[in-house]
This record gives sequence, C-alpha cells and structure tokens, in this order.
Amino acid sequence: MKKFESSIKQVPYSQEAVYRNISDLSNLERVRDRIPEDKLKEFSFDQDSVTISVDPVGQITLKIVEREEPKCVKFETTQSPMPFNLWIQVLPVNETTSKMKVTVKADIPFMLAAMVSGPIQDGVEKIADALAQVPYV
Repeated sequence: MKKFESSIKQVPYSQEAVYRNISDLSNLERVRDRIPEDKLKEFSFDQDSVTISVDPVGQITLKIVEREEPKCVKFETTQSPMPFNLWIQVLPVNETTSKMKVTVKADIPFMLAAMVSGPIQDGVEKIADALAQVPYV
C-alpha cells in the first residue's frame, strides 16, 4: 500500500460544521454545479456512498466505512480499477476555523507505481483544495 497525503488546508468553518457535511454524502447536492461535467460523468450519491465516472480511469464507487465524530471520515472503494482507502481528517483551529487533510492509501502494482504516483498525488491535492472551498453552512 502506498500512502498519498494532501497539504493541510485551512477551512473558514468550525470543525463540527465541516464534519457534519462530509459525513453525510447527500450534502454533495449543494456542490453538484461546481463539478466540471467534462471531468466527471455519471455522478451519483446517497448518504453513505458516491459513484463517479472519471476519464480515462472509469467508474469509481466510494463508501463511508467509519465516522469518528467530529474529526475523521474514512472511505473505501467498492468499485474501482485500483482498490484504495481515502480519509478526510478535520481538526479545530478555533471555534470558527478548522484545518483539513486528505489521505489516500492505494494498492498500486509495483510496475505501475512510477507512472501513477504523480497523478494520484495531484488528485489528492485537488480533492483537498475543493473540500477547503466548499461552503459548510
């Protein structure tokens, strides 16, 4: 398993507000219009899972497997060309601000590691950037 971590992102909302939103994936409805249609297709979700189709990777389904209120939500793939786990950690800075980090652990075959590590790290950073810009109200 190879580990990829985003940089720590500052979020201008409380830890509780951020956790409440990321622990219930039905809240993705509020940000659906921010997702570029050319990047993601077949985007669907419910309270505990999200499915996206990403070119050229294909369809990926993530399911919440653990919630550690109010600091962490852990996901694992139920459908993916490459199995991985993802977790989002949220820690308080003060009453109205928090910080966030996204981590992915992927089971990458040795022969592919050099080729896919850079794009995966870039993707983890983009996910963290996007999550830091969501209005958690």
